[in-house]
Amino acid sequence: MATVNVERTDDGGFVATNDRGARVAIGGGDDGGVFTPVELLLAALGGCEIVTIEPLTAKRGHRLVRLAVRVEAEKVEPTKLGAVTATYEIELPAGDDEAAAVFEAVAHRVHEKYCTVGRALREPTETIQVLP
Repeated sequence: MATVNVERTDDGGFVATNDRGARVAIGGGDDGGVFTPVELLLAALGGCEIVTIEPLTAKRGHRLVRLAVRVEAEKVEPTKLGAVTATYEIELPAGDDEAAAVFEAVAHRVHEKYCTVGRALREPTETIQVLP
């Protein structure tokens, strides 16, 4: 089970804390130095995919020199996102003619099957329960 605690801070901001003590500041779009909830969702998707892709490509002997992802989504309504786009920036190892094909195959499988966050966005999940 994954658990995160989100609470208001003394200064009126918000912070999410996981069971291991890591913290992420959360705020509105005008707050500097913090993530908005939508940005956290996009970071979760990009993070889920990239932390799964990297070890799988390296395990196949094709460690990429650079691997980054930019995740974008436009709000099509005040409380609804449109299409989410993940654009990868990669630098292939010099002399490795197979690295691009391995990356593409792994990235596709991760996107379709192995990224929990992506699956949660694409497939219906059980209803969220709000308990007092």
